[in-house]
Amino acid sequence: MLPKADVKDYIRTIPDFPHKGIMFRDVTTLFSDPRGFRMCIDQLLSPYAGMQIDKVVGLEARGFILGGAVAHQLSVGFVPIRKKGKLPGKTIEQDYKLEYGEATMEIHEDAILPGEKILVVDDLLATGGTCEASIKLIERLGGEIISAAFVVDLPELGGRARLEAMGIDLHWLCDYEGA
Repeated sequence: MLPKADVKDYIRTIPDFPHKGIMFRDVTTLFSDPRGFRMCIDQLLSPYAGMQIDKVVGLEARGFILGGAVAHQLSVGFVPIRKKGKLPGKTIEQDYKLEYGEATMEIHEDAILPGEKILVVDDLLATGGTCEASIKLIERLGGEIISAAFVVDLPELGGRARLEAMGIDLHWLCDYEGA
């Protein structure tokens, strides 16, 4: 077997999950391999060397794994943004549309101070709805989005274009055509 040279080499594709016709990009195989996971975190961090970042925000749920590791490497705080009803303190919330309805994301109202510079981290950028809702929450608290970083981008689903239209700087490690 050839050595794995790229983050994409560690990501498994599962056809027809969770529905027929979907090609699910499974990053758990990346997380479980120490070399792959280290490569991933190093590559997520590289564009931000020397930049002021006060906190890393991770999006539920795989963004917690990545965001925690990135925050650790940057020696900054980590903030989770979760689905409604999962955070114990006072929160603010933001609704967003899904292809089959609506959902709500929440953040603790004291998680980000005005003027803090924020890096948003998640595993995958698809339609961009979750990330857009999260950005709105961060901005409502006065945070300044430095960038949003992802392991995988699925450009055909429009998330990249959606976030770029909001003026968000984006970084991703690999992309897949044909979601």
